[in-house]
Order: sequence, then C-alpha cells, then structure tokens
Amino acid sequence: MLAAGLGTRLRPLTERMPKPLLPVTGVPLLGHTLVQLAAVGCEAVAINLHHLGDQIRAFYGDGVPGLPITWSEEPELLGTLGACGKLRDFFAPADLVLLINGDSLCRWPLASLLRRHRSGGAAATLLLASRPAPAAFGGGVGIDATGRVVSFWPGDPPRGEVAVRHVFAGAHVFAPGLLAGVAAQPADIVRQLYVPRLDAGETLQTVVTARRWHDLGTPQRYLEAVVEAAGSGWIAPDATVDAGAQVRRSAVEAGAHVEAGARVERSVLLPGARVGAGSVVREAIVGFGAEISPGSRVERCLVMSDSEGGMRNL
Repeated sequence: MLAAGLGTRLRPLTERMPKPLLPVTGVPLLGHTLVQLAAVGCEAVAINLHHLGDQIRAFYGDGVPGLPITWSEEPELLGTLGACGKLRDFFAPADLVLLINGDSLCRWPLASLLRRHRSGGAAATLLLASRPAPAAFGGGVGIDATGRVVSFWPGDPPRGEVAVRHVFAGAHVFAPGLLAGVAAQPADIVRQLYVPRLDAGETLQTVVTARRWHDLGTPQRYLEAVVEAAGSGWIAPDATVDAGAQVRRSAVEAGAHVEAGARVERSVLLPGARVGAGSVVREAIVGFGAEISPGSRVERCLVMSDSEGGMRNL
C-alpha cells in the first residue's frame, strides 16, 4: 500500500495527521482497505511511509488480524515505482502483487481483479472506475473495446483505437518479476514501467468497476467520501449529541459534541470538534478540536482551530 504522500492538497487537515489515518466513520482510511486485503487472502502487506509515518506505524504496529505488516521508511519520496523497487525482496516469494493507493476509499473488487489477471496473460491488470468524470482526473486511461490499455492520458499516443476513457482507481496487480531491475530511486510506475512496456508491444489489461470510488485528495473529496460512508448518519460511541440536536447524513467522530438545538447535515465532525447550541452546519468539515460558536451558520467550509488557520471555503 502506498501511504507515503505529503497530503499537500488536504492541508491543514494533514498537518497533524497523515492522510491514511484520517477517519472514515471511526476507521482510518487505510484500515478500510487493510480489512479487504485480508478478506481476499493476502498473506502480508508492505506499507511505505514518509509524512508523519511514525503515526501510521504506531497505530498499526505489526499488523491487523491475519495480515502482518512490513514497514518501508522513505526519508526521500521514491514515487510509485521507486517504492516498489525498495520492496523487491519483500515481493519476491509472492505469486502476485497487489499495489493499492492508500488515499483511496472503495469497496475494492479485488477478487475480480485477481481473476482477470490470472486469466488474461497481461503484464499487469489495472482497476478503472467508470463513475468519475475523467476530466477531473487528468483525462483518464484510454482502453480499447477489449479492455486493453492503449493510452494513459490524452496526448499519450494511442497504441490502438481508444473506445472509452476511465479513471485509474489506484489498484493494480502483477507478478513480482515485472519489477526486475527496478531500483529504489524516485520513479513513476506509469511513465517508467508501464509506458515502456506498452511501447514494446506488451499487454496491460483492465477491470472496469461501477462501484463508488473516492480519491481523498482534497477536503471536498474527503467530505464526499465520508458523507457517503455515513449513510443516514454515523455517530461514534464516545461522541455526544444533545437532546434536540439533529445529525443527518453526517459523521460525528470520537469525542465530538453537538449541543442542543444544533443541526448538522452532510458534514464531518472530526475528533474533538464541538458544535454550539442552535448552530447550523451544512456540507462542512469541522476539524480536530475546532469549535463552532452557538447560533452560528457554517456552510461549505473547512473549520479548523484558530491555531491551525480558522475557517476557509471548500
């Protein structure tokens, strides 16, 4: 799992907590994927670390039930391919490697991805999401009518007819041998590994999913992902919602408090957040320990404590 990013676009949320640990209905983002990896039969997982990586390591320790974790520290960011190069010895005994972005939330169709790869004979098999608009994610990956990758982005000369473009969903599978000769130095897996393979005539296959997939790269996308996960509403066992307060389609995380008469709609209250009596909070993120004054109206905002920058629009 790739978890070494800086989380720059999510600041200030990621200034005190790394993106993979941001809570989604009481579970760190990373944890949602770890559970699914264990369920599909993964024997071990390696996680690369950089920004606030000590927090991730302290939270998960040696692993989760049925899934031991190997930690890969990156004093210098190595990119998606360099991170794999550093872990070549870890991957070597495996039949297949699943590489997954640690900043994505999805009910991953991992079993389908593995089946497709085992039956397809491709160098790698990538997961694509059909719901998101490709224009919002660099234009999308171009595939032909059989699902074979022919172009990685608009402007990348196609190696066949592009039937449709979908968004890369941050999961791929390949045999460890694909990493032969890959070094532990900064490199991108698409530009330095996949594109040369396509140019050499090799096949990269895909699985296209219509399941909900979220890239939590910005506060707005984080909010959208959590609101969907919360359903009609989710309240942590040790959060408090006073009588007469309303929480709808929102997540109220550990230690947060919603006072009497307040309304919280399509929002996220992070641990320790407080919404004052009679306030209205709609489509907003209230940050760690941040407070909304009684009688306030907050809409489409990210609210942090005063020491962390106060309020800004989403």
